[in-house]
Amino acid sequence: MSLIEVVDLSHSYGEREILKGLNLGIDKGEAFALIGPTGAGKTTLLRIMDLLEVPGAGEIYFDGKHVPRSGKQRLEIRRRMSFIHQKPQVFNLSVYDNVACGLRWRGEKRNRIANKVDHILEMVGLEGYRNRDARTLSGGEAQRVALARALVLEPEVLLLDEPTANLDPISTAKIEQLISNVARQQNTTMIMATHDMSQGQQLSDRIGVLLDGRLVQTGNATDIFRSPTNEAVAHFVGMENILEGVVVENNEGIALVNIDGYIIQAVSGYPVGKEVYACIRPEDITLLIPDGGQQTTVKSSARNSFQSEVTRVTTLGPLSRVEIDCGFRLIALVTRISAEELNLQAGKEVYATFKATGVHIIEKGSGQ
Repeated sequence: MSLIEVVDLSHSYGEREILKGLNLGIDKGEAFALIGPTGAGKTTLLRIMDLLEVPGAGEIYFDGKHVPRSGKQRLEIRRRMSFIHQKPQVFNLSVYDNVACGLRWRGEKRNRIANKVDHILEMVGLEGYRNRDARTLSGGEAQRVALARALVLEPEVLLLDEPTANLDPISTAKIEQLISNVARQQNTTMIMATHDMSQGQQLSDRIGVLLDGRLVQTGNATDIFRSPTNEAVAHFVGMENILEGVVVENNEGIALVNIDGYIIQAVSGYPVGKEVYACIRPEDITLLIPDGGQQTTVKSSARNSFQSEVTRVTTLGPLSRVEIDCGFRLIALVTRISAEELNLQAGKEVYATFKATGVHIIEKGSGQ
């Protein structure tokens, strides 16, 4: 049974429809990441699940019980959850008092408050900041205060809205480690909205993709990033090679897809005549250099190999993004060191190879 479940959930602000017919269940102890572009409805969904807003339509269930739209029972359920906002909010108080305020509002005894706050400050690495004015903290430190203030209440559900937005890489790594520790050690159910897809993969058990107010796909990281259900999801998760074609042959699950007169082999059950998209992740493409420029083929276990020409190379930190023309446009992602060793540059002749298992086929028009 799901700890939190939303059924046929829709919500609007004025005439603008934000959420459209969502159905989602979150299991107890699960870490769930909600990914999607800005404006997709992620924050609104979190606020509704935290019972900060009443949905325009649909129902919410918590621990198997229907959540009423108002009243004491709704407040009691809300006290079992904590929400961390995108922009950390600190009060004009010391770090200790910021973290302790929720316990005081709930009537905890002073000695229990001290024990709990000291423990949680140590957990988030702020034990030396006890008497510091919270308003003097850096963004990363303030976010750790917000996390401590939420965790000290020992919530069953922790909701996080873009928890590392606008933080530097070091602060981001610290917050991510804290979130990971909470999920692993305390078995807290976590629901996190993020536009950082690597963060979603790293911190979650399961991922949901929210596009234009609709939950278009849920699954583990492999499902989402390697087997998107439609073209929109494929674009969003960085499947840069999305090639339009038609299945011209299928032999026991090995499909031949015609892409502008070129044949790509893929593992697929789609029949002959089906219009499809062949999707290949850039990191699944291997680039090989022909020996002496004389050979017309290269040895490879990959079923797909195309003679190509490099059109552009862009360095992205430790990686290089290589655009190639092999009759159709492909983008490969290789390490910067490999790009230098292969002397990849515009005009360079290469062979682009990729396995049939590295091609994900989507029916054209699916999910639209």
